[in-house]
Amino acid sequence: MNVNDIATKGDLEELKAELLKAISKISAGSADMNKKWVKSKDVMRFLGISATSLQTLRINGTIPYTKLSGLHYYDMEDLQRIMDKNKQNVNSK
Repeated sequence: MNVNDIATKGDLEELKAELLKAISKISAGSADMNKKWVKSKDVMRFLGISATSLQTLRINGTIPYTKLSGLHYYDMEDLQRIMDKNKQNVNSK
């Protein structure tokens, strides 16, 4: 084992802080997805799409939404139904 491969206590503390920050960020994101209504930014993150793609899905009627005070809101149950409806079965060989 090389001396350069040994982790110091400081290295472990830094890793711990980074992991806690990442877990906190993931937890906050999943909490948003447990809401009944979510905003566009949450839907974009959930679907992994851009604002333009989300706008296209709204315009062509793929994703229902509610507009209130200039903000778009989406029902998570609708999003889940759409995802389930469009699920592709892949035959494994």
